[in-house]
Parts: sequence; C-alpha cells; structure tokens
Amino acid sequence: MSRTAAAVPVVLSALLAVTLTACGGVDGTPGGPGVRDPYFPKAGNGGYDVRHYALDLSYEPAARHLAGTAEITARAGQDLSAFDLDLSGLDVERVEVQGRPARFSRNGQELIVRPHDELDAGETFRTVVHYSGTPRTITDPDGSEEGWLRTAGGGALALGEPTGSMAWFPGNHHPSDKAAYDITVSVPEGTEVVSNGELAGRRTAGGRTAFHWSTAEPMATYLATLAIGDYTLHRSTVRTAAGHDLPVLSAVVPSETGPAGKAMARLPEIVRWGEDTFGPYPFSSTGVIVAGEGDAGYALETQYRPVFPGAPDTGLLVHELAHQWFGDSVTPGSWRDMWLNEGFATYAEWLWEEEHGGDSAQETFDALYDHGEDEYEDLWSFPPAEPPGAAHISDEPVYSRGAMVLHKIRQTVGDKAFRDLVRGWTAKHRHGNADTEDFTSYVERTAPDEDFTPVWRDWLYGEGKPEHP
Repeated sequence: MSRTAAAVPVVLSALLAVTLTACGGVDGTPGGPGVRDPYFPKAGNGGYDVRHYALDLSYEPAARHLAGTAEITARAGQDLSAFDLDLSGLDVERVEVQGRPARFSRNGQELIVRPHDELDAGETFRTVVHYSGTPRTITDPDGSEEGWLRTAGGGALALGEPTGSMAWFPGNHHPSDKAAYDITVSVPEGTEVVSNGELAGRRTAGGRTAFHWSTAEPMATYLATLAIGDYTLHRSTVRTAAGHDLPVLSAVVPSETGPAGKAMARLPEIVRWGEDTFGPYPFSSTGVIVAGEGDAGYALETQYRPVFPGAPDTGLLVHELAHQWFGDSVTPGSWRDMWLNEGFATYAEWLWEEEHGGDSAQETFDALYDHGEDEYEDLWSFPPAEPPGAAHISDEPVYSRGAMVLHKIRQTVGDKAFRDLVRGWTAKHRHGNADTEDFTSYVERTAPDEDFTPVWRDWLYGEGKPEHP
C-alpha cells in the first residue's frame, strides 16, 4: 500500500508525539523498562532505587482471588517523566505518585507509570498501586514453576526465583535492587500466613485474621515469600557466636510435623557452624518453612526462612541455610552471577561433610572430577560463570563446578587463608550486591602473592573438563 502525500504530515505528527512522550518532554526522561540483565533483559527497571515495600493484601482461598495495595518508596536516580514497575497478570485499578493520581499503561510485564509531576533526580517518592485478580503461576525457561503456586486446601505458596515475585506484587524485580518490606495479609480466620522477617502483628476481627510481617534488612524481590494455609508455628532460639539469642520461627504443614522435627533439631547446630565458617549470621531471625511434598518442585533460599517441599535432609538444610550468607545477604549483581550463590552453598555441603565425619572436600572434589559426568551428564557442558542462556542458570555446572572453583581457591591459598577469605567476603558485601568480577578482584587483592590465572581460566571460565584436577 502506498502512502499519499496528505498522509505524511499525519504520520510525522504521530511520530513526533510518540517521541515527545518517550522522552518526557524537555526535562525528565523515562526510566528504562529493564536493567539489561544478560538472561532476563526485561527484569528490573532503570531510573530509581526502591527503599521500602509496604504490601497490604487480602486473599480469598476459595476464589483464589488476591486484592492488594502496594506502597513503594523509592529514590529517583535521574529526572523522571515516567518509570516502569514489573507486574505479571493481575488488574491495576489505579496508581498514585506522591499522593496524586498518575496515568499508567501495561505492556507485557511492564506497568508504565507517568506521574502528574515529573520527579527530580535524588527525590524520594512514594508510588501506590491498587491491584487485584487471580495470581498466576509462571513457568521458568528451565521448565520449573514459580510465582503463585496453589497448595492443598486452597492455600498458596509464593516463590520468586528468578522472576516469580512479579506474579503477586508490583516492583523492581531484579536482584540488584534490594529493599526493606512490610507485608500485611488478611485471610479467613483459621488460616496461617508466614512470610519473611518478623511477625510484627496479628489481629483477628470479623472472621478474618491479618498478619503483619516485617523485614528490616534489605531483601531482593526474588527472596520474598508467602506461605498461606494450614501451618503449625514453632518458636525457639539459637545462641549465636556473639552471645545473643537469635529467634527461630518455623512453619510446618501437619503432614510433615514428624519428619521436619529432625531437621529443625539440627538447625541451631547448622546456624552456629555457619557463623564459625562464614561469619556472623546476617539476619534478625532464622527458621524454615516446610510445605507439603507436592506444593513445590524444589527448595528455595527465601530470606530468613527457606522453603522446603517436605522435610529436608541435613545436606539440603545446610545448603539452603548457607544461602542466607550467599545469595540472601551477599546477593548477585545479575543472574549471570548465580554460581556465587550456588557454588558457595554447594561447597558449604562439602565443608559440613568434611567436618562431621564424612568425605573431605578434597575427596568430594576428586570423585566429582573422576566420575561426575556419570551422575551429571551436563557437568562439563559450560563454565559456571557463563551459562549459555536463561534455561541453564540452575544447571549442574553452576552448582558443582562453582564449588570446584572455590576448592581450587582453597588449594591455592591454604585452609586458614581460605576461611579468612570467605569470612571477609561476607563481611565486605553484607546486605549488598556483588558480581563475579567483584569476587575475582577481591580474591586477588586478598592473596596478592598467589597466581589465580589457572583457576579463572580453566575452572571459572574454561570450556569443557580441565586437563588436570
């Protein structure tokens, strides 16, 4: 179809209008609809940094309906004419910015917000999103399910790695933007709600109970969780290395009460061991959430209290609690850096075995090098620091080869220096973010007389199986 001369000015006018809207006029510009993560480019948003989420939610288990108000306090990193929030599904009724109604539109997972008045760089601003609907389950590129998972009896389990949290609240859903949280959830009386942090309040009226959970320490959105249903709460304390009592709050479904008791009995010992090995426990409480075996297909290191699909064995409990240091406190800068989470948590299992009557870490390393491909056919398929795509960020090279990288560092510097190095790493980036380059630079600065070139070349970035263990 040809374009007539009369149509050209109309088209140019439309293009000019779009351009002016996209650029926010002369002053502010819109924040980016993503932070260019190498595997999830649409995740997160540019132009601002979230400081606090206040979520006020109401859930109707029988109808599977969620109604929510999200109050998001953030700081503008630039002059902003518009900004994006990530939200998958759910209907948005209205949005306010700084107390004034804001225009908004939807484009896939992007909720595009245009405040009434442009925001200045450095300005702290408050956005309120009113939304509702049936939260969805998201299928990851690797085929696993996350987001809002339905559980027995009309319950629900919210799991977020890597992008599932956008299924139940709007936000800046990338690990590089951590914030504090207050999450209040109203449910029918008799239903429990367990989340991250501390139970700051519980109030029953009119046949409903509202639970208020609060997290003071920064948390990435993928580590936020909700467990709604029939849970029994268990409370105790752990005496920390610093000599104070760390609260323990665990939630267990009735069918797992017996088996989970064995795991919970080991938790204080594992936390104390973790403090001795990795440094002070990074959060104000600990615990576990033990859901039913069919409620999720995997365990996840949700902050403060990891989630397990059924009672965990000791090795899995060690792994997920180690994540409180590696992944939750020291959070990856992007999803490319997953090996820093999983490699450390896997190596924690090796260290636990070594110090509790099992194989030494060297024996585990040697067995993996000699016969690992018999158990994990993909073990040598790619280097841990460079997964080939989003579907592979949780593959075995990220876990086992990541742990092998750490063991090679230990071989290079010696046992005592390695322990000091690990404790220094968790202290340096406590409650922050770090990427692979941060880690390799840190290791080289910590042991300046050692040559780590073979470790990085052959084990961290090398293709295939290294020639020599």
